[in-house]
Amino acid sequence: MTDGMKIAAIGECMIEIRHKCDGALTLAFGGDTSNTAVYFSRLARDKEPQVDYLTALGDDPYSDQMVKFWRDEGIGINLVSRRPGRLPGLYTISTDRAGERGFYYWRSAAAAREMLRDEIGARLAKELCGYNLIYLSGVSLSILTRVDQKTLLTALEHAISAGARVAFDPNYRPNAWPNRQVAAETIDKVYRICHIALPGLNDECALHGTMDAATAVARVANLGVPEICLKDSDNGCFFYHGDSLLNVPALPGIKPVDTTAAGDSFNAAYLFSRLSGENQVEAASAGHRLAAQVIKYPGAVIPLEAMP
Repeated sequence: MTDGMKIAAIGECMIEIRHKCDGALTLAFGGDTSNTAVYFSRLARDKEPQVDYLTALGDDPYSDQMVKFWRDEGIGINLVSRRPGRLPGLYTISTDRAGERGFYYWRSAAAAREMLRDEIGARLAKELCGYNLIYLSGVSLSILTRVDQKTLLTALEHAISAGARVAFDPNYRPNAWPNRQVAAETIDKVYRICHIALPGLNDECALHGTMDAATAVARVANLGVPEICLKDSDNGCFFYHGDSLLNVPALPGIKPVDTTAAGDSFNAAYLFSRLSGENQVEAASAGHRLAAQVIKYPGAVIPLEAMP
């Protein structure tokens, strides 16, 4: 990885309230692209890339704490706009005995929905041209209006023309979209311009009907994506090497405490490894190792000392 590389992640970070087994509540911060930015920043600390987060927050104490959280994690806030009178989104999380989580969201009026609005948003969108890698997800798209989605796609195209690469995880959340067709069409627009796709098989099936890993990878490849790593939970991940579909198995025997941010952390390690010159097998293995550690801890972001 080249020192001085600039990486931008786009999306929404929310207040995370977790239910503990003793009835107590804990407060933290989480969101898919923010989680990936945090884990990437941790992995890259001795490489000195610049990792910035593009979003909008309010002018409240929780937004102040969120900014401090990013700063403490080495993430730049030059692309964070502050919207007076607005608040961040909030979600609660609980887990069952198998570590699977249940979420409840309060985010319909979150400040992040306005991150690309008005002249402030237009300025931030233009600044994406100064980055080497831009990372976003389907959640990043789903919180934006149709007009702001178009602004983002145009900004990505301009950044690509300036030499940027785009990495994308569709991360489909049905309740965040008007309907499945709108979600599928919008997500495919990003596939058509991105360089690295990190979809989940469950999301591809939810959007386009039941299919196996080979069919899902082929569908995304037919949209022109040059590099695809398809995640399939306990079955590991899949990608093409030449004409062959390769499978890199997940680590066996891992009992999850909480599967929150498993895919987000996988993406971070995969992207970091690829930018560091490793091949797809090595990158996927690194992704599995980090995700296996993350799911041993509650919450989206594990303690720094627990990093593998």
